[in-house]
Amino acid sequence: MMKKSFMTGNEAIAEAAVQADCRHFFGYPITPQNEIPEYMSRRLPEVGGVYLQAESEIAAINMLFGAAGAGARVMTSSSSPGISLMQEGISYMVGAQLPCVIVNIMRGGPGLGGIQPSQSDYFQATKGGGHGDYHLLVLAPHTVQEAVTLTMEAFDLADKYRNPVMVLGDGYIGQMMEPVEFGRKTRQSTHPLKSWALTGAKGRPPNLVKSLYLNPKELEEHNLEINKKIQDMIKNEVRVETLLIDDAEIIIAAYGTVARIAKTAIKVLRERGLKIGMVRPITLFPFPYETFAKISKRAQKVLVVEMSLGQMVEDVMLGLSGQGCVRFYGRTGGMVPSYDEIINETEKFITEGKA
Repeated sequence: MMKKSFMTGNEAIAEAAVQADCRHFFGYPITPQNEIPEYMSRRLPEVGGVYLQAESEIAAINMLFGAAGAGARVMTSSSSPGISLMQEGISYMVGAQLPCVIVNIMRGGPGLGGIQPSQSDYFQATKGGGHGDYHLLVLAPHTVQEAVTLTMEAFDLADKYRNPVMVLGDGYIGQMMEPVEFGRKTRQSTHPLKSWALTGAKGRPPNLVKSLYLNPKELEEHNLEINKKIQDMIKNEVRVETLLIDDAEIIIAAYGTVARIAKTAIKVLRERGLKIGMVRPITLFPFPYETFAKISKRAQKVLVVEMSLGQMVEDVMLGLSGQGCVRFYGRTGGMVPSYDEIINETEKFITEGKA
């Protein structure tokens, strides 16, 4: 039996990155993700890696650009305001087709906001965030173990598509402690040959890594090449969990920590004889639109629950294509919906329209 470790989500994400052969980390401290750089500063030297605290988040993302361009597996982590500062560099990395993993342990906003958990970075993560035509592949864990699994997979996906991948959690995912196990990867794991990397041109033509294309025809061709990768992501990388949807009359849509709370609410509601199910997007981009299109043929009501003022709700509505009734319930500013609140909102939703 594989040995389990009791770790916080932040520490588990950091160890997962090490297990996935990440050997370079550049970052800047910000609550509530500080345990990630702290862990990496201790752990990376043990495996021959490099940890460097940058002077800012802007510096950190550009250090990632350089290391990724040389073919290294690289990661940074931050929280909401820090990720905002990285947006230009992230756009540059997409434009230069450089793989990396970016972890965002979300806190409240706008601005500096607070340090409590939030999900209000959904638009920033899934709709681009920086300038230009691009998307990140966005993975949203709802347990510490899933954070481990998705972090490991994020490095493979980044290499596969030569594109940054974001692991999007909230303060609870980062701070909660749960038993986790590793072992999917070993130090001897194989990675794709990065023939494009800047490793020295002795014996081969020189490589060029850039995002600047002054000729508009060349830039269009470049953007279309990036878009082809995005379409491949949409075709091949959608991940979603469904729960009790076959007979459900109401579907709760939630991700991350809120999905955990919603599962408790659904258990209570089922015990009361109500047919409630759940759809949990694991990839926020690409979003599981087809799953919502299918459930719209059965369930007539969808309750979207988020720690925001309603961001994922827009993608849910797109997936439903106007079929059925959508209701939103959210808390913001670091407030977290309780399972009692979700139960009450669901029961009110059931009784709407009944005389």
